[in-house]
Amino acid sequence: MGKVSLFIAVSVDGFIADEAGQVTWICGQRKDQEIPDTYQDYMADVSTIIMGNKTYQQVTTTLSPDNWPYTGYKTYVLTHKAKQNLSEITFSARSPAELVKELKETQTGKIWICGGASIAQALQKADLIDEYYLTVIPVILGKGIRLFSDSGLPTNLNLSQTTTYNGIVELKYEKR
Repeated sequence: MGKVSLFIAVSVDGFIADEAGQVTWICGQRKDQEIPDTYQDYMADVSTIIMGNKTYQQVTTTLSPDNWPYTGYKTYVLTHKAKQNLSEITFSARSPAELVKELKETQTGKIWICGGASIAQALQKADLIDEYYLTVIPVILGKGIRLFSDSGLPTNLNLSQTTTYNGIVELKYEKR
């Protein structure tokens, strides 16, 4: 059975992107200090990636326009726009909860919720996220795309790991 994992950067005040949908603010407090690569360790257990169309567009046009960074992983892009599937990318209009319920039964390894506040919110509300890796960036944005909105559903978590470097705090929580 697959484990659903949200791994995402968030500002101190709870935003995953600024008002323009950009993530250029994701950095440590000092530009001359190295940041350890905790991402590669995380990705070692990932088998499947789920993202929204906005995240997909940002990856393919801004963050990594010349190189798909998730080669070797089965990726689902949730969108209502009809698109031609690619070898490792499936475009789907299914609801996040419906897709994740099926994948949890058929996949092994982690199912990474890569991006999209609406996807994370829908899965949190449906109680389908097993672990939350939140990378808290030392910035207060004030406005933008909030990671969690008023879902009406409390989710109790256990803190299982913390890592700090260059003003960044990585928090790993598991659902109780």
